[in-house]
Amino acid sequence: MPMNRSRRRFLVVTAAGALIAHVRICSALPALEGLQPLVDQITGGAALREGRVALDIPHLSDNGHSVPLKISVTSQMNERDYVRTIHVLSEKNPRPLVAVFHLNPQCGRAEISTRVRLNGAQNLLVIAAMSDGSYWASSAEVIVTETACLDAT
Repeated sequence: MPMNRSRRRFLVVTAAGALIAHVRICSALPALEGLQPLVDQITGGAALREGRVALDIPHLSDNGHSVPLKISVTSQMNERDYVRTIHVLSEKNPRPLVAVFHLNPQCGRAEISTRVRLNGAQNLLVIAAMSDGSYWASSAEVIVTETACLDAT
């Protein structure tokens, strides 16, 4: 049975909508007052800039014990321009500093793929410290249906 145009269009639009919902990146950094002291400690009070940091994380995760996360930072990764550290901060985890990754020019690319534990629906903030002293950030909203990280032990 041949597929008619309206059905084909419906399937294409539905698939595109599902793809957009899979990776929902916030365009502006959210106001995360609870994380501000930690952000100030990481940056030394320097301003966070938006851009250069890209997050790939599902908007909806049914298991907070193992949420896939891919971080990439735009950098030439040479002696003049490289990523020194990448900090992953969680808005609602008992321990908000989820991970710190140390990089150098020999890494070749500034990309990290990992899995994180998340405690419910929240914003994730990723800060990249560059070799020139600048700090770039991006955030993503994640909804977790089965919560992890119930205590800080």
